[in-house]
Amino acid sequence: MNQHVTPQPKLGASFYRLWLSSGLANLADGVGVVAWPWLASLITRDPLAISMVAAAQKLPWFLFALPSGVITDRLDRRKLVVAMDLVRFVVLMTLAAALLVPGLLPQDPIADFPTATLYWLLLAAALMVGFAEVLRDNSAVTLMPAIVPLERLETANGRMGSLETVMNMMIGPPLAGLMIGLALPLAFGLYGLAFAFAGLLVLSIPGRFRTIRPDERHWVAEIREGAVYLFQRPLLRDLAIGLGALNAIDVMLLMGLVLYAQEVMGLNSAHYGLLLTGLATGGLLGGLLGERVIRRLGPSVCLRLTIGGCCAMALVILLMPFSVAVWFALMLASFTGMIWNIITVSLRQRMIPPHLLGRVNSVYRFFGLGTMPLGLLVSGLSVTIAEGFMPRSQALAAPFALGAVLSLLLLVGIWKRVSPKALKDFAGQ
Repeated sequence: MNQHVTPQPKLGASFYRLWLSSGLANLADGVGVVAWPWLASLITRDPLAISMVAAAQKLPWFLFALPSGVITDRLDRRKLVVAMDLVRFVVLMTLAAALLVPGLLPQDPIADFPTATLYWLLLAAALMVGFAEVLRDNSAVTLMPAIVPLERLETANGRMGSLETVMNMMIGPPLAGLMIGLALPLAFGLYGLAFAFAGLLVLSIPGRFRTIRPDERHWVAEIREGAVYLFQRPLLRDLAIGLGALNAIDVMLLMGLVLYAQEVMGLNSAHYGLLLTGLATGGLLGGLLGERVIRRLGPSVCLRLTIGGCCAMALVILLMPFSVAVWFALMLASFTGMIWNIITVSLRQRMIPPHLLGRVNSVYRFFGLGTMPLGLLVSGLSVTIAEGFMPRSQALAAPFALGAVLSLLLLVGIWKRVSPKALKDFAGQ
């Protein structure tokens, strides 16, 4: 007897517009992965100064994540995404124009901490792009459950993650390496234009995306409501704190890789961009296969494997600094990281009430992403301190030794907190 199978609802045109927009925005971010630290390394070889540029871009996740949740829940989320893409376009095109000014970029990088005008302009631009990124990303995540059926969230997030990874890590970094080789302003110009087109795609999505909710109160009270919701649910709290530690370790490793790739592995900008395609390949596979892997292994095992993948990446870079080995280590870490994102993002989108989603998500991201500036600074400081008692080539490996130890400690600390029972209890709430 034939069994009737209920067809799954379609994702719809609005989803694919958001999907393409996210792809373009992540292409821009992928260009930035190489462009920001590489430009800093052309100004100075000081590890702390270079890490400060990346930290400036991530500092808004600590400073602005909580207020961004209130803004997201109060205003039209589609319009916020468009506005923040426009802000980033303007800032990056201004920086690209500044790079055309003769003599602003030094012919040779200095060894000490820089005082050049371009360095401070770079810091300011990174900070402004970071603030726009926080509000844009928080708004975009809350758009998803408004345009996608709840039963298709894992599928939608997997497809979104796959495209984002391809653009952010597979196409963006190599493209940036090639553009930097041709003309540095061209890389930042492309960076800005991608955001402009991403904003236009979101602008074309029909509908009103402002939630119906109780009367507005003081923004501090609204943030508190989101924080209380998160901390009353131990699994959400533990995932947020665990993600914060994981992200701090991850960015510490990737920041350390910038100078390590140049001075120890002997890579140029194009080779470095190609090396980062390991992240892209892993993320793409994770997005495509994640739903099946989660069903087969279970969410608990997958979350634990993510931290193990981060530890493996640190150890391989430390002990086997060869391009092929490092590429595969980056692929593994990205594969497991993408699966972590599919599990946790879908969990939040499904379980958090729509009128609270922006604020709870912002509190989650405050803990989950606000630690990244600390990881970036620790990366630069660890090299600076290590240089005081060991050769520079060995000192450049300090972030990877520290990352391996910290990821092991994190795995021990979170093991029971993401047990099958903890996940099942939360789903039953």
